[in-house]
This record gives sequence, structure tokens and C-alpha cells, in this order.
Amino acid sequence: MNTSFEKVGDVLKVSISGRLVAAYAENLREDLQTHLEENRFILLDLSQMDYIDSSGLGVLVWALQQATTQRCILKIAGLQSRPRIVFDITKVSRIFEIYDSVPAALASFYKDASAAQPATATQQPPQPPQA
Repeated sequence: MNTSFEKVGDVLKVSISGRLVAAYAENLREDLQTHLEENRFILLDLSQMDYIDSSGLGVLVWALQQATTQRCILKIAGLQSRPRIVFDITKVSRIFEIYDSVPAALASFYKDASAAQPATATQQPPQPPQA
């Protein structure tokens, strides 16, 4: 499993590739913990993740719980067919906001912000990427 982190405007895009399995779950948890503390808008790009086991799924559910507690917004993009089966069988797909593509997910952050009430002091709407 490999991860990369990229800021796209105010959204942190976390790209996960390969197999998200028990051997890598704790490292991902540690990486996400740091980024959840520093970012309000997080997108998990799973378009290159081809397999997930229960430990990997547990880390993603944990990340969503942490994001909610810290008033962050966490979304998923690009969930492939094999991992999606795991999400669907376990019904985890019901708790995540999942988009088919990264561009659609990124756009949703800005759409949500424009449709929302004025931002509070604790959560400002994301700023779009600079051209």
C-alpha cells in the first residue's frame, strides 16, 4: 500500500493505492490522525486501491468517526469494484459520502459550502484551487 497527500485548494486529497490490509492499517491510522488534526476537508482517493480487508475498513471507519468528532468533512472518491463489495456487504457504504470520481468529490465540497448557511468560526468553507 502506498499513500500520498496533496492539497487541492483547502481540501487534502489522500490517495491510497494497492492493498489496504492489516499490515498497513496502523501506519495509515497514524498518518490520518496527524492530517485530521490539521485539515478540515479531506478526500480519500481510493481509485488505485484494489483490495481492502477488515483492518483496512476499520481504519477508514475510524477516520470518519474522528473527522466527525473534530468537525471535519471526509469523503471518498473512486471506490473500485472489489473494495466496493466489502463496503456494500458490511453496509459501510451507507455511512460514507462516496463519489465516482475525484473531480466530482472535489466539486461537492464547494457545492456543499455554497449551499450551506454562512460558515461558523470553527469551519470555514473550502477555498477552490488557485488557477
